[in-house]
Amino acid sequence: MTYGQSLLSEFDEEMAATRRAIERVPDGHADWKPHPKSFSLAHLTQLVATMPGWITNMLTSPALDLAAGPGYTAQPTATLLSTFDTLVNGARAALATARDEEMSVPWSLKHGPQVLFTMPRRDVVRQTINHLVHHRGQLTVYLRLLDVPVPSMYGPTADEPPFGR
Repeated sequence: MTYGQSLLSEFDEEMAATRRAIERVPDGHADWKPHPKSFSLAHLTQLVATMPGWITNMLTSPALDLAAGPGYTAQPTATLLSTFDTLVNGARAALATARDEEMSVPWSLKHGPQVLFTMPRRDVVRQTINHLVHHRGQLTVYLRLLDVPVPSMYGPTADEPPFGR
């Protein structure tokens, strides 16, 4: 089993949990933020929905340039779910077929000409899964603050208690 294949079970579980969170994002609150320094709901949801695509990039390209991206826009939840599903499928395929020797290749995150960091692919893929989970956690806080039922991630929530309480 390759390193990429060894991540698939965890990847599948985390992406299923992430999809459950994105599904709950209410349309009509795109500009809402819990604090002036926070991302808007639209920005955070789009970030979470598109991060699986970073994994595909990491396994197929030497770098990602954040400055070359289109930026964030308010999109309906259904559109973001479709994007997420497509990107998850691509990332899963990239992980399943990545050769171990490719996982040691350096990969860089850039912003224009500035290199923010360079790490071996295996490390940055793992870090990106963790990074996505972090932002998904932020998203569940946004849901709670908007009084949207929070889905189960690793076990029951106040909105999805064990055994239907």
